[in-house]
Amino acid sequence: MSSATPAAAPDVSNPDVVLVVDFGAQYAQLIARRVREARVYSEIVPSTMPVAEMLAKNPKAIILSGGPSSVYAEGAPRLDRAIFEAGVPVFGMCYGFQLMATTLGGTVDNTGAREYGRTPLHVSKAGSTLFEGTPVEQSVWMSHGDACSAAPEGFSVTASTDVVPVAAFENDEKKLYGVQYHPEVLHSTHGQQILEHFLYRGAGIEPSWTTGNVIEEQVAAIRAQVGGKRAICGLSGGVDSAVAAALVQKAIGSQLTCVYVDHGLMRKGETEQVEKDFVAATGANLVVVDAQERFLDALAGVSDPETKRKIIGREFIRVFEQAQLEILQEEGPEVAFLVQGTLYPDIVESGGGTGTANIKSHHNVGGLPDDIEFELVEPLRQLFKDEVRMVGQELGLPEEIVQRQPFPGPGLGIRIVGEVTKERLDLLREADAIAREELTAAGLDREIWQCPVVLLADVRSVGVQGDGRTYGHPIVLRPVSSEDAMTADWSRLPYEVLAKISTRITNEVADVNRVVLDVTSKPPGTIEWE
Repeated sequence: MSSATPAAAPDVSNPDVVLVVDFGAQYAQLIARRVREARVYSEIVPSTMPVAEMLAKNPKAIILSGGPSSVYAEGAPRLDRAIFEAGVPVFGMCYGFQLMATTLGGTVDNTGAREYGRTPLHVSKAGSTLFEGTPVEQSVWMSHGDACSAAPEGFSVTASTDVVPVAAFENDEKKLYGVQYHPEVLHSTHGQQILEHFLYRGAGIEPSWTTGNVIEEQVAAIRAQVGGKRAICGLSGGVDSAVAAALVQKAIGSQLTCVYVDHGLMRKGETEQVEKDFVAATGANLVVVDAQERFLDALAGVSDPETKRKIIGREFIRVFEQAQLEILQEEGPEVAFLVQGTLYPDIVESGGGTGTANIKSHHNVGGLPDDIEFELVEPLRQLFKDEVRMVGQELGLPEEIVQRQPFPGPGLGIRIVGEVTKERLDLLREADAIAREELTAAGLDREIWQCPVVLLADVRSVGVQGDGRTYGHPIVLRPVSSEDAMTADWSRLPYEVLAKISTRITNEVADVNRVVLDVTSKPPGTIEWE
């Protein structure tokens, strides 16, 4: 069988695809999300991709992202002038704007006059393609050191700031547009409107990409990939694997068998939830494998987080291979495919993005063993979490599954900082259950993205309980707010809720005498501790 090969992404020959050229921007993924929110399909490509390959995808439009470089820096990303002469509408943002300006004969000065953060923008041509219907004075998000002082020939200057004389320009004849700021971030008050003006008015794209399109495209891709063979899906009980399984089942029906590995790293009551709720919602074939002892043995003595992730990923595959052998005893075609709920943020954080570092190996990406014998089916690989939820709703999955807060594939194994043991897992399960109960009781489930509860297993602190000295473990609460997990901020939970969680955990969970709150954003911290 072939090695780990992902399923085909949605068909990029679609005439309405928009390419986002990534120049190393921290917001490249956000640009793609904003385009999709405008109901237009987008795909991110690296700036190193030859222009001929970009054009071969038949894009309806191209967006040039920002980036950390100066256009004057040695080794800074460049772009072939041919991209602006191909007749494809192009929108440059920040670095992409400056690159467009210099490539086409405009002037960008390295004056040292910088603008960072919220900046007043003065629109000089309110009726232009990009700015029609927006205020002449608006707040935008800037992040640059160089400044455009002269637009290329044939371009109209449409906006400026107190520091930058050319903060936006347009060439309707050639359908080339650019802004110095970041319209994709929420701090740019009319940014989404500007982006939609480019897509609808500048590029003439009809907003027609929907979750229904995603389902149709992926069903067709899955059927083409799997053919008459069979597939198994690693069901975790989370949103991603549940939606992936439902989507694949829609495509191939009884050719799919879902395998739930009870590895002992799940939260309290989740195994029962998977067995009852998912099967009731989908009617899928489900095999439950009790592998708790196997995983604990493999993790014994291991504290390094990357090693834990890789061990968990390896053991998942080994269990699936065993399940394959058992399924093969039944009459029927070969089980050749493994379905995974891999999302786009998983790819990015595991070093699969364009110019991105390997932040951590997700068990289903960088954590997979090299000798995997399955071909991977990953129908959600190009989607963000909110898009996955919409697909799940379209497929008819219940709210209890679709709106479930994200939970990592390696489970509580990466929420124990230190060695994973049965005793520590039981302790963390109880603390986590209390936190979830209180957040639900306070009606905060939809207010936060997720709330990892972390056990600092190798740390102990002195406390006083029952008039006696204790030496117990600290528990960390990590409530965060996010749109897609690419960035996150800590959630400002009501003090009374935090107090109740802390009191219950220290009273009801043995060996815990301290509860602390993590108030770190992402970046610099990740959502999970390991």
